[in-house]
Amino acid sequence: MCISLLSSACAQKGGETPQAASRAESFAEQSEAAESVYEKKPEEYGKVIALTFDDGPNTTTTVRVLDKLEEYGVKASFFLIGDNITPESAEVVKRAHDMGCEIDNHSRTHSYMTKMTPQEIAAEFEYTSDRIKEITGESPKFFRPPYIDVNSDMFENIGVPFISGYGCNDYDAKVQIEERAQRTLEQAKDGAIILLHDSEGNIKTVAALDIIIPELQKQGYEFVTVSELFYAKGEQPSADEEIVYSYTGQTSMYG
Repeated sequence: MCISLLSSACAQKGGETPQAASRAESFAEQSEAAESVYEKKPEEYGKVIALTFDDGPNTTTTVRVLDKLEEYGVKASFFLIGDNITPESAEVVKRAHDMGCEIDNHSRTHSYMTKMTPQEIAAEFEYTSDRIKEITGESPKFFRPPYIDVNSDMFENIGVPFISGYGCNDYDAKVQIEERAQRTLEQAKDGAIILLHDSEGNIKTVAALDIIIPELQKQGYEFVTVSELFYAKGEQPSADEEIVYSYTGQTSMYG
């Protein structure tokens, strides 16, 4: 599970490793290529928001989330745990990708990576990235750190932008459907990233989507992937600074 607040401060990053620099360059290249697939120019977008889901994939809740997205005709981004990718759940990931959803990285084991060595950090990221590329043909463009717990070693060894988001504590079974929806709607704003969970059995969040999506559509929001969110705002998220993005335009660790 994830929390929506940063749980630790970070020291200033030192020199970037060649490995991280290479991945940062790869991200920039992917971003440039992605711009050609969007049907609109940035100035043609209105209000945009990105739904994101953590802790999949699985063949139960993730499937229900995709059904809801199809029902309402919207896209989202999924941050995967590598060890949850099985032959069966890989088919669900492929479905999400084919629907136009973005597939991103949430580590291999969902452990506290601030307690890991640089080599272990890189391995956590690379395992999941490799599995995602095997399924989708594309490397993930973003990383969401487990528990949003970060340090400088993580930034130095993971060369894509870090993503957090506005959460509603939907990993907690005690938080009811209406509260999940209300917290999400209260935090919605143009350029925001919404942090939800498609972990197995989290059906209350699936039900909350029946409130969240229609209401935000009524308010004039367009649902986009995280990549398209930044594109729509004409911004390039940084992989070189210690920022964990919850919205476009963020310039510091805590927003």
